[in-house]
Amino acid sequence: MREPLRAANGVEAAAATRSRAASAPADMLHLLGPKWRIARARAKSAGEGNTSRAIVLALLGSGFFFAAFAVSRRVLMYFKSADDIGAILAAKVLAMMLLAFSSILLLSNVIGALSSGFLARDLDQLASAPVRSRSLYGARLVETGVHANWMVMLLLLPLLSAYGVVYQGGPQFVLFALLVFVPFFVIPTALGSLTTLLLANVFPARRTRDILSVVTVLAIATLLVMFRMARPEQLVKPEGFENFMDFVAAIDTPSSPWLPSEWASDAIMNFLRGGPISTALLRLWGAAIGLLAAGYAAHRLLWTRGFSAAQEGAGKHKAVTVRPFIDRVFAWLPAHRRELVLKELKIFARDTTQWSQLILLFVLLVVYVANVRYLPLTGEGVTVLLRQLVPFLNLAVAGFVLASIAGRFVFPSVSLEGRALWLLRSSPLDMRDLLWAKFWVGAVPLFVLAIVLVVATNLLLDVTPFVHAVSTAAIACLVFPLTAMALSFGTFYPQYDAENAAQIPTSFGGLLFMLTAIVLIASVAYGTGRPAARFIMADHFGWAFDPTRLLLPFGFVMITCVAFTVLPLRMAVRKLETLERG
Repeated sequence: MREPLRAANGVEAAAATRSRAASAPADMLHLLGPKWRIARARAKSAGEGNTSRAIVLALLGSGFFFAAFAVSRRVLMYFKSADDIGAILAAKVLAMMLLAFSSILLLSNVIGALSSGFLARDLDQLASAPVRSRSLYGARLVETGVHANWMVMLLLLPLLSAYGVVYQGGPQFVLFALLVFVPFFVIPTALGSLTTLLLANVFPARRTRDILSVVTVLAIATLLVMFRMARPEQLVKPEGFENFMDFVAAIDTPSSPWLPSEWASDAIMNFLRGGPISTALLRLWGAAIGLLAAGYAAHRLLWTRGFSAAQEGAGKHKAVTVRPFIDRVFAWLPAHRRELVLKELKIFARDTTQWSQLILLFVLLVVYVANVRYLPLTGEGVTVLLRQLVPFLNLAVAGFVLASIAGRFVFPSVSLEGRALWLLRSSPLDMRDLLWAKFWVGAVPLFVLAIVLVVATNLLLDVTPFVHAVSTAAIACLVFPLTAMALSFGTFYPQYDAENAAQIPTSFGGLLFMLTAIVLIASVAYGTGRPAARFIMADHFGWAFDPTRLLLPFGFVMITCVAFTVLPLRMAVRKLETLERG
């Protein structure tokens, strides 16, 4: 009698196990359901009566895609024309681009995993609900990956399209690219979540900001090491080799053979050139599956403890007030504006997901200056003229860096007011004063960063005083319209119910701001760079050039910057005042 009972119990247990395994994906989709419904409701409400918004977004997105595709295709066609070395250069460029994207993805996923896995508002309910560990891990992993990876996915799309067109990959290249880049994006997401989980348990007595500090420091070290491992200067310094074949062998050698970026690059180029693809695919999928398994095992064992530690309040510390310092520095301001500035600084300091990412500025600064430091602009065959023209390309890159920072820190400032905005609107406070404080708190640090970037790179390039003055003035003029546009777009497209600040810039308004900022940066770089380049070439070759011809384009750039500063701020004030009357 006992044997049949045991058999029956075994069958029931096996059936229950199969049922739980089958319901795990359904549970994960159930946990992701509210996020999807919120996103769909926002898109629906934003789209009702706003077809012009969709048209503008479609035009800007299409323009960006085709511009990036055209530039990538032209470069690859140039590489392809060089029979001996073209394919090697194309593979090397793809590997370097994927290496840079991998670094960005890892850092974004580490920070995103901390926000979604330990600081989200709904975790209190989920921690006390009968939710399977596997379902919670999968749902948070998907959420982290979507928020941290979508921008890089969009940037990769025109690049991969250019590779497929130039090397005639055919329709099957689309499916193969999906087969390669699904694990490529899973790896940094799983690794970032696992790293954050381990750090949350290594430092249980500290607040989340301490964990973020360690995470960002590790990310900096990883980024710098990976960047130097790529040896980008090898592509443009053949004179350092004894012969051409040594140069080809050096750049054909994998810079980082144990990194997913190299595996993905090998898989793509081997597919396009008819080479073996199985090894690279096995490495990618093996690493992705292994990290997912390790992440789930660690999540099952350590997440409860890490989440509990992350909710602990700070210990008792001696209070250090900066109020006397603020009063002295901003003594020239009226009292209400001084209080608003102090409020902005406090909000920024209290949000660990905000101030911890200041380290990103340091990363950008180091990598940016390192790029210029290692450019081969001092060897044989490099003229003084080339060094005078590089700063204007440098201006466009620096402008994009500033736009990215403004989108991350200035754009969410209105949304971060949350429910407190109702108190400000019900008070006799003028909305101009509120936006004034937000504008200058964002513009001053960006101005300092812009000057440091451009001045440092100009000194490394040893440019003439004219080039130094024009490039410095241009980047200084860009700071204020970029800050004003970020603040204005953030006012028109707020997300007061966002769970963390990292999700706000990835909204429709954030994307629209970045696309508009790129147009402004290109206009300023072209408006200053082209006439300045003509003046530099005329001076270098002894041609006749009337300096008064510089007044019109420089004046147009100045008027454009002033208009894109004043008009967005006025529109933002009007928007807040309209809400107040409503």
